[in-house]
Amino acid sequence: MPMARQFSQAEHVQVPQQADGKPAVHPACASLPARQCHHALVNKAENDRLARCEASIKRRFDEIVPVLKEVAALGASRDFTEQANRLAEQHLGHPFPEAVLERSWIHGVDVPTLYSSSVFSALTAGVEQFSQRIHQELADGQSLDALLVDCGFHAVNVSACADGRLKGLFPYILRLPASDLLRRSAFAGTLFDVEDDILDWQAAELRRFREGYPSTSDSGTRYLKVAVYHGSSLDPTHQGCAAHQSNEKVAMEAALERLQQFRQGIENAFCCGASTDILLIGLDTDTDAIRIHVPDSRGDLSLFRFVDNAELYKKTLGMNADQARLTIYEAIENVSDVGGWGQGVGKPHDGMRRLMANLLINNLSQIEYVAENYGGWYPDKGHGERFISIGDGFQELQVRNLAYFARLDTVEEGAADLDVGVKIFRHLNVEQGLPIPMAIHYSYDANVPGHRERIIIKLQRVAAAIRARYSDLLSAGMLYLHGSIQNQKLGSPLEEVPLP
Repeated sequence: MPMARQFSQAEHVQVPQQADGKPAVHPACASLPARQCHHALVNKAENDRLARCEASIKRRFDEIVPVLKEVAALGASRDFTEQANRLAEQHLGHPFPEAVLERSWIHGVDVPTLYSSSVFSALTAGVEQFSQRIHQELADGQSLDALLVDCGFHAVNVSACADGRLKGLFPYILRLPASDLLRRSAFAGTLFDVEDDILDWQAAELRRFREGYPSTSDSGTRYLKVAVYHGSSLDPTHQGCAAHQSNEKVAMEAALERLQQFRQGIENAFCCGASTDILLIGLDTDTDAIRIHVPDSRGDLSLFRFVDNAELYKKTLGMNADQARLTIYEAIENVSDVGGWGQGVGKPHDGMRRLMANLLINNLSQIEYVAENYGGWYPDKGHGERFISIGDGFQELQVRNLAYFARLDTVEEGAADLDVGVKIFRHLNVEQGLPIPMAIHYSYDANVPGHRERIIIKLQRVAAAIRARYSDLLSAGMLYLHGSIQNQKLGSPLEEVPLP
């Protein structure tokens, strides 16, 4: 099924089966795929723009294998290099490395090298293409900054699972643009580094104290830490979080435990007056519907107290925009009154309620995006990443299942995340005879003397450690690395770093 095509233009959408073999019923729009639903709060223009963006990015990667099959079929023809590069320029937008092509008469076409170089070329071209979009995001981010401060938050730190199906979390699922107040990271199983985030909290508080940005230290605003876990509604025991053996309950508990450790660590070191909020969000990777766990008046969370946005979509479908907004706010209010295991103490503060309502409203557009472009459920319900992204990630390329992301500073500290990614790609690529492309990328601050040079040294050190850890893949020709750096200013050009 072509990526990001309009459902209205699709010839036929196969209703997926659940794990028990029964046809799935969409949790938000029961008439899918026979008939679409249209919600009053959905941003149709933004959905269309994001669909074009996704199709453009993924097309660069998805045409690589078909082109290589044509190249391999050319054989040892006299004008092999010219024919191969003609195909590459026509379909991929770039030539193959000429030296690799010219050696083909000796041992045949070096498909692994051509494949990896094409992946890295597609990555570079995608970053260049969408760097201008980042500038528009920064303009939109000013509105987000104003919203966050108005809701009582001076910084928001979001950690999600490194699974590639969450790669579009910010621009697609939550519809959050790039922002000065928003920090993003990804870790296998959402097991974020508590100590590192406490340091980030300290930096945010120091900036408020020294600069009064974005609010003064006595203004009463809070630092918000968010964790995002995921599961699969179609096949929960096989297509959930690999780091937690597809056990969604374990994934929820692990994410909540890290959030509690983060808040407790700050309170232990800086007393109870160190105001922090925590928020837990769940994602169904089959439909992109989110679930928000609602804090109580003390900021405590429960796995059993949440708002399911698929249910909210279904409930508010057919309402006008004002009625739908009111129903969403009422749903947040009402869930605070739940009893039993989900019972809390009172309601969250007003700013938290407004932020949660905005996230739920934003996600309504994404639920409909999946309905419009895929018939309600993604066809790639499992892993389908194109490369492994190591380091700081690429702000410009945030699309579902494009990359498995491992945020790390040293291989030793990030070994667990790396191993999960390599395990995924052993199945996706190595078993099919294709190598694992790893893109190592770090950002530097051009305002700090010598930072660029130190980042290059760090990148090369990480590359050497990766080669040592996965020496079996390297010796078999199944691991290819690419290094790049970028100034921290969003939209800066990509700079390739040679790896010795």
